[in-house]
Amino acid sequence: MGYSQFLYMVPEATLTAMLIIVFIADFLSANKAIRKWFNPFVCLLMLLQLIITMAFQPVYSTITAFGGMYTAGAAVNVMKTILAGGTLIVLIQSHLWLSRKDTAFKEGEFYMLVISTLLGMNMMMSAGHFLMFFLGLEMASVPMACLVGLDKYRHHSAEAAAKYILTATFSSGIMLYGISMLYASTGTLYFADFANNLPLLGVNKLSLVGLVFFFSGLGFKISLVPFHFWTADTYQGAPTTVTGYLSVISKGAAAFTLMTILMKVLAPMYHHWVMLLYVVIVLSITVANLFAIRQSELKRFMAFSSISQAGYIMLAVIGNNDLGITALSYYVLVYVVANLAVFSVIGVVEEKNGGRTDMDAYNGFYQTNPKLAFLMTLALFSLAGIPPFAGMFSKFFVFMAAASHGTNLAYFVVFIALINTVVSLYYYLLIVKAMYIKQTDSPLPTFKSDNGTKLALAICTLGIVLFGVCSFFYNWIYSLA
Repeated sequence: MGYSQFLYMVPEATLTAMLIIVFIADFLSANKAIRKWFNPFVCLLMLLQLIITMAFQPVYSTITAFGGMYTAGAAVNVMKTILAGGTLIVLIQSHLWLSRKDTAFKEGEFYMLVISTLLGMNMMMSAGHFLMFFLGLEMASVPMACLVGLDKYRHHSAEAAAKYILTATFSSGIMLYGISMLYASTGTLYFADFANNLPLLGVNKLSLVGLVFFFSGLGFKISLVPFHFWTADTYQGAPTTVTGYLSVISKGAAAFTLMTILMKVLAPMYHHWVMLLYVVIVLSITVANLFAIRQSELKRFMAFSSISQAGYIMLAVIGNNDLGITALSYYVLVYVVANLAVFSVIGVVEEKNGGRTDMDAYNGFYQTNPKLAFLMTLALFSLAGIPPFAGMFSKFFVFMAAASHGTNLAYFVVFIALINTVVSLYYYLLIVKAMYIKQTDSPLPTFKSDNGTKLALAICTLGIVLFGVCSFFYNWIYSLA
């Protein structure tokens, strides 16, 4: 085992180098005149990391390093590229929040924590061993808890962090218990050996219980029902920028990892875990939609929206084929730009309106800030799946991937998801109604957005429009899947 194997870990190596550079830059940039360039500098580093990740394509379909502990392939690299792009948008839109007096001194810590979580997610997605997978998961989860509690003196951030840490601890314990049962049933923790040994030894009750516990642990990370109870409180209490990051980047990495392990490692147990998926998907989409209708606080509203979107994402796994891998990756790509566009608007309105994030704060919003209201509407329509926006195409592809399974039960689940799309359109229109129709005596005054918010919204809007119209984005993902 030589050090040359580190060359296979180009995305992770560049993130590690970026983490060190940001740490040194934070230490040296105490001067206010230099400090104003800190955010553009970090965004430039993330842009370089995005370009390097996109340019790095493994020569072979799958490469392994360190005895199979680390694996990488074209499909994994696509997801790493998508998450790096989403992280870049989050860093751009964080400038307004980090420019406040009570958060400016935490700017360096914020960047380092974000990079650390992305590094952990990359390690988790490229794991070829259950122990490496768990280490990557914890590398992402622990800094994420710090991010949630970063604004601890404002908006119940400390309470949100405490709830996140407690539920993350229990879910990790349950997951480790499940992994121990899977190990006991096959005698190995290597993904490749596990997939080979399980058919020879046979699926038994121990492996089935291990599957359920393991699925429960990752279901917490993706916010699938019934493992979703932490989501609304954490999303509401965390800083808005962190909430946006948690809702798309963390969710996308966990969903892709779960899909990889189910389809490649636990493939001999397909008929068992697909039934589990049917139940969880229907519950996630339906329960989240019903609860979203009742919300008046916008961040809690987006929390239940993200739970519903998680159910749609996991629809792609039912097909258990390359079409499902492509559909899931494409859905995450579209979801990143649409959801971050919404949180960009929520963040700037929160800063300009005394920290308000309730839906009534948007009454008459179109009259005073028509451009922001229009961009918010585009993003909500994409999340709802209204044509011709990219969200409609992403939902179509996950429905097609699920239906490719070809069973009556799969068709039934797709039908339930289609009905819930109508329900989701209703509650997304509640925000549109508040912005365009509802009147108030004290609407939010007209204001100018900062350059970071403008750039983030411009990138997200281009993605919402172009990712659906330009088919080469989907074709590029499919060719690598």
